[in-house]
Amino acid sequence: MLKVSGDRQHDLVASVVVFLVALPLCVGVAVASGVPAELGLITGIVGGLVTGLLPGSSLQVSGPAAGLTVLVYEAVREFGLPALGALVLAAGLLQLAMGALRLGRFFRAISVAVVEGMLAGIGLVLIAGQLYAMADQEAPASGLAKIGGLPELLADTFGSGRALAALALGSGTVAVLLLWRRLPGFLGTIPAPLAAVALATGASLLFSMPVATVEVQGLIDAVQPPGTGAFGELLGLGAIGTVLAFALIASAESLFSAAAVDRLHDGPRTDYDKELVAQGAGNTVCGLLGALPMTAVIVRSAANVQAGARTKASRVLHGVWLLLFAALLPAALGLIPVAALAGVLVHAGCKLVPVRQLAGLWREHRGEAVVLVVTAVAIVSVSMFEGVLIGLALAIVKTAWETSHVHVDVVDKGAGPIRAHLSGNATFLRLPKILDALEALPQDRPIELDLTDLRHLDHACRTSLENWAARHSAEGTEPVRVASGV
Repeated sequence: MLKVSGDRQHDLVASVVVFLVALPLCVGVAVASGVPAELGLITGIVGGLVTGLLPGSSLQVSGPAAGLTVLVYEAVREFGLPALGALVLAAGLLQLAMGALRLGRFFRAISVAVVEGMLAGIGLVLIAGQLYAMADQEAPASGLAKIGGLPELLADTFGSGRALAALALGSGTVAVLLLWRRLPGFLGTIPAPLAAVALATGASLLFSMPVATVEVQGLIDAVQPPGTGAFGELLGLGAIGTVLAFALIASAESLFSAAAVDRLHDGPRTDYDKELVAQGAGNTVCGLLGALPMTAVIVRSAANVQAGARTKASRVLHGVWLLLFAALLPAALGLIPVAALAGVLVHAGCKLVPVRQLAGLWREHRGEAVVLVVTAVAIVSVSMFEGVLIGLALAIVKTAWETSHVHVDVVDKGAGPIRAHLSGNATFLRLPKILDALEALPQDRPIELDLTDLRHLDHACRTSLENWAARHSAEGTEPVRVASGV
């Protein structure tokens, strides 16, 4: 009994900590996604009360994530807010299907460079977009336009008192986030995002700063179940791509987060297939409510573990606290400056860009670094879905090239047949090297072609070697003798 009581006490404390971390992030992600702030809270509530109750990973916490902000913003802009629920619902059902088919473990095979490049691209677009929000300005639509318009934004900001006030609040928020952990004593234990947003809100009220604040419409009014017309949007190619992007990116981020959380504690390990089902169930409910898509969030999950959580009760209770706040204190949201939430997301976006890791990766694995950078640039330049596809294609090509090493050793003792020995993996990617070496052999000498040490010989190489042997044998010499082991 004492052990159970101790677990409950630890879980209660942890749930409050996670609630305080999640609250500003739920609101900030919603505002940055171009949807009502309450929809972020709804997703956080579902992450606690639905996903939190299901088996999978016992200590990681789910909710709206900065990593999906850019994709949600693009989806709302293209298809409209009423269609968001249908898109998220379809993504949730797809995740449920993948979990039922036990595909969760296969997400561990996704190139880490592609995932880090995806997050870096999201981070860059998120930072650029939220810099406009920090100055109470409207951000351009595309990633390149956001980045290209920053010099003009800077000039416009210094010409407007309102923009300067908002920028001061946003910059102050980022500064608090960076410095808060260094504070001694009790203050340092307060979650930095909550402290930063609370201080910015207090400053804006104290000095009556003319800045934009979060628009509040109430929790019930924000719920927008998708109508029949919204499901018609799913028939388009663009909508299908968005659903796939929601499902795949949310699943990958959740399962990578689960692996990271497992390293933080000694409790039960994650069942990846069950976790994928839990995420799918949560996104299905979020879709039915017209809310944001969810994923497991490493910031909240790490806070949960570090606060001493023992069981899934902590993440369920954090959903309860979010529900009580949204139901009892909705007007408090209307006091929060948008610039402060933008500062929180700029800070979150910076964490998504692995600057330090990239330098080490370039020294040790340059191919992986190239995949990371190309994926990030493609996401910024084109879009989320196409950028990830480009990164995956490049990772596959790089892997195929690296694993297709083949060695051609020619032994000529001056008399008798020339022996050509091939070893490694003979694929079409290395065909020019193989044929250059064989075609350079004398036409008037017998040839022994030894393939016994090849680990792999694809159809293209086999056909080309057979054609070369036939041509060489037609020159009037002895037929090429081939020893094959594959």
